[in-house]
Amino acid sequence: MALDKPYKNVPGTTIYDAEQARKGYHLNQFAMSLMKPENRVRFLADQAAYLDEWPLNPRQRQAVLDMDMNTMIDEGGNIYFLAKIGATHGMSFQQMAGSMTGMSEAAYRDMMVGGGRRPEGNRLKDLDGWTPPAPGEKADTFRPNAPAKYTSALFTSHVPAIGAAMDLGKTEEPYWKKVFDGYQWTRKWAKEQKPDVVILVYNDHATAFDASIIPTFVLGTGADYPVADEGYGPRPVPAVKGYPELAAHIAQSVIQDDFDLTLVNEMVVDHGLTVPLSLVFGEIGPDEQWPVKVIPLAVNVVQYPVPSGRRCYELGRALRRALDKWDGEELNVQIWGTGGMSHQLQGPRAGLINEEWDNAFLDHLIEDPLGLTEWQHMEYVDEAGSEGIELVDWLIARGAMDDQFGGEAPEMNHRFYHVPASNTAVGHLVLSNPVGKTTIADDEAGVAEPAESVLAPEPAETAAVANA
Repeated sequence: MALDKPYKNVPGTTIYDAEQARKGYHLNQFAMSLMKPENRVRFLADQAAYLDEWPLNPRQRQAVLDMDMNTMIDEGGNIYFLAKIGATHGMSFQQMAGSMTGMSEAAYRDMMVGGGRRPEGNRLKDLDGWTPPAPGEKADTFRPNAPAKYTSALFTSHVPAIGAAMDLGKTEEPYWKKVFDGYQWTRKWAKEQKPDVVILVYNDHATAFDASIIPTFVLGTGADYPVADEGYGPRPVPAVKGYPELAAHIAQSVIQDDFDLTLVNEMVVDHGLTVPLSLVFGEIGPDEQWPVKVIPLAVNVVQYPVPSGRRCYELGRALRRALDKWDGEELNVQIWGTGGMSHQLQGPRAGLINEEWDNAFLDHLIEDPLGLTEWQHMEYVDEAGSEGIELVDWLIARGAMDDQFGGEAPEMNHRFYHVPASNTAVGHLVLSNPVGKTTIADDEAGVAEPAESVLAPEPAETAAVANA
């Protein structure tokens, strides 16, 4: 069930894939720094001192000092990045290529003039009779006892004011208490069912990505993600720790599954990602650590065109196929879908809330997610407000569950709905695959029955949110 990487055995060839990019990130970033003339001067004046500014491993560092390009490539370097180092030393591409083949520059040039290196004897098929794999159907069943187990899906709104209420100590105020009561069950559950890693689906709110670049699907493949300053200062919560090895594995599998992901090693994360973590794991200070690793999966729902519900659902299925191919350590994996529910933040229709539609969405998400994929963009905009489109993110987590591959239906553990939290209707749902079924009861946490909808507080209570 391992990932399909036939290129790993091509003679004399190292393919720069997501795993190599993860390994060579700092090496390649060092090389890119040499695009600035002042950095080239500093590097040539004292190479060791300049390299002290970069977190390279010992083998990478020595390879740079030795100008050993084969070792740099083995350590995750990409030729287009590494060429900046060669250029700084005044080397041509032919000199660099020659150094990697064991040939002098003159001998390499003569070979190229003579027509270049012949493919015969330098191909995988010449060594072992390899032929390209025949295209096949995408998997709809899974191996038993796979190391990475998708145990539960969690769905929640990610309202920024919820984070502010927590940060400012307002959670017991009448306006906010009803919101946070709906997550008491979940906090108890999270302690007993704590995952090793969460794939957290959210949308960036013009924070990590501005109008200069609008990627549709962004997978975070880095090790750390700082908390963004969204204009009010960063939230006083910890930076997020990633899982680069699993993220690189997911990228390899999902892109082979025909999804064009944007891979990001370095980005800030905003309330879309940090508020769900706070709701589930509670008040954790900036000097502490979140109890799980997180792989961010950002979906563009800010600028149209945005992906359809069906596309998001199919991405969830591709994620599940990727998890099934993981051959690393055993992992308890959860996927969280966040955003919504109904709300509109702009124009004369600002403040739109549609309780009936929201609860119909939750019903369909539980019982008929495939049918839900037929709901068009206009349905979300017209009924749930211009920002209600965030709910397509939830279909990623749902599409990965067992029953969407012919397995058992998930167990509905907890359901909560409340109006409002600032400008938004809050929805929250926990579903577990058979392997992640739980025995925690709602009455143990002292919250409402799972299917209950909590309506807006009395008008006098709404003043408490004014400064949140």
